[in-house]
Amino acid sequence: MSRWRWRGRTAEAGLALAVGAVAVLGLIIQTGGISTGADWAALLMVLASSAALYVRRRYPVPVGVVALIAVSAYGVLLQQPGLIMLVFVVALYTVVDEGHLAIAIGLGVASVVAFALADGYDRETSNGATFLHAGWLVAVIVGVTRNRRAYLAEAAARAQAAEQRVEEEARRRATEERLRIAREVHDVLGHHLSLINVQASAALHRPDPERSEQALTAIKQASKETLRELRTTLGVLRQDGEAPTTPVPGLDRLGDLVAGAEASGLEVRTELAEARRLPAEVDLAAYRIVQEALTNVARHAAASAVVVRVRPDDGDVLVEIEDDGTAAPAEPGNGIRGMAERARALGGSLTTGLRPDGGFRVSARLPVGEPA
Repeated sequence: MSRWRWRGRTAEAGLALAVGAVAVLGLIIQTGGISTGADWAALLMVLASSAALYVRRRYPVPVGVVALIAVSAYGVLLQQPGLIMLVFVVALYTVVDEGHLAIAIGLGVASVVAFALADGYDRETSNGATFLHAGWLVAVIVGVTRNRRAYLAEAAARAQAAEQRVEEEARRRATEERLRIAREVHDVLGHHLSLINVQASAALHRPDPERSEQALTAIKQASKETLRELRTTLGVLRQDGEAPTTPVPGLDRLGDLVAGAEASGLEVRTELAEARRLPAEVDLAAYRIVQEALTNVARHAAASAVVVRVRPDDGDVLVEIEDDGTAAPAEPGNGIRGMAERARALGGSLTTGLRPDGGFRVSARLPVGEPA
């Protein structure tokens, strides 16, 4: 910021020196050498008005008034106009560019009058320069006004576009947040309620007191786990802008998923080769993918055995769930879409399909990055 301020000051000083040098040179040529008191007074007007240009951006109207007074005094002292008009033109340009159009018009009219008086002192040498000066000022005012309006219109368009981008970003974030909440609620409720449904169906279709007791025990445990996970999820969602105070589930609770799936009659084998600690978001995604895959197996696959594998692969972690089910595959539902969204959110991928030797396979590749 200070560098830009320094460059601005340097540019203003350079402009003031350049315009002042041209005006002084014009004075020397015009008078044939500074010798009289009027010449020295005119030189003072040139130097004072040129120095005032250094602060033209900070005080545009006072600088314009100073330039007008200097031009008028110059004309009275030498009884003819001179290149000091360059100082006034720069000051007038600044007044217009800063948005003071009415004041600029007033200064321009006053300068034309002063210029006409100075140009008309000697009728024999008057060459109609007043009309040239008036045309010059009109061109300056009209040109700068047009450029300023174009600039303001462009600035307004950019501001509107920026506001639209902010609104679109807010809508996108809101949509992503809704999807995230929907995935969490779906995964928490879908898995355990599916297990409850399977156990209840088994107890109803096979009215054996021992099996009914096992089913009720599994239902009790699944419902308890459902309430616990639902409280954890809602607690995380309520923490606005704060670090989570409740632990999110991860692969360290894979045993609970396996126990719940086995309670529904599945034989589950786990093969865990990922020994290092995973980042929290990767750990949660892996857990939810295994959870949803086991839920789908229990509900749709008509399977008897499932294999869950978690292993590292070239800086990523692979999560694979394979079953020996015989049910025909259906159209992908919210469960598979949710698993795919979780993988993509981390920059990974998810593939699903039938196995060559029968059954169904879910494979997720999740980037890990640096170890947590």
